[in-house]
Amino acid sequence: MDNRQAIGSWLSGPRAAAESMGVDFGYRGQRLGLPEQGPGSVAPLGRRVGALFVDWALCMLIAYGLLAGRDGQTTGNWALGVLLVLSLLTVGTVGFTPGKRLFGLRVIAENGGRLGFGRVLVRTVLLCLAIPALVWDRDRRGLHDRLARAVQVRM
Repeated sequence: MDNRQAIGSWLSGPRAAAESMGVDFGYRGQRLGLPEQGPGSVAPLGRRVGALFVDWALCMLIAYGLLAGRDGQTTGNWALGVLLVLSLLTVGTVGFTPGKRLFGLRVIAENGGRLGFGRVLVRTVLLCLAIPALVWDRDRRGLHDRLARAVQVRM
């Protein structure tokens, strides 16, 4: 085996190495019974990050203007609390936050239904901890979504 090929597979990760050996993982969301593209398919990473950015900016604005007394040092802490409440209320009722709606995304249960309040609470608390959102499975679901048995899909 050529050293360049070994380094390339190491840099590409285990999925690329397995695929080069003939393993077929299918498309993202196939194991969950979701379509490959279009409405109901797994939301792309770029849209999810964009939606989170919009939600965070909105929470920072609310925290700075209404809760932190225009104190920039405490605004971030208040914004995290606002994000928690915003996510609980919006994902728990309509299935999306303002940012997700803007980017055409919705959070649903793995079986396609609505998430119950307990699962929304677990997902939201883990999202606010940030680390679980950075650990993904092969369907690109964050650990917070996986533990809540949720998936973000296109609308």
